[in-house]
Amino acid sequence: MAKKQKFPYLVGSKWTSQQKTWGWRHFQVVNRKNEGKWVFAEMVSACDPNVRFWINATQFKDRTLWQAGWQTLQEMQSPEEQDWVEL
Repeated sequence: MAKKQKFPYLVGSKWTSQQKTWGWRHFQVVNRKNEGKWVFAEMVSACDPNVRFWINATQFKDRTLWQAGWQTLQEMQSPEEQDWVEL
């Protein structure tokens, strides 16, 4: 039986960085690379296609670093912070 592929839907997925990364927050995975037990994702900025870098795909599991999809700054704030901003 074939081994289950890690991160099967990686290519084409969109991510929001919790901190600015190379000056941007919104990225899309355009390529993947398997190296032994590690899976790497090539990220491209949604706003500047010249901004490209590779990261270990396991970082996507850490919600303090990345959130799935493209999030607005308001969506990224915790509920307590959103309540305070709306007052």
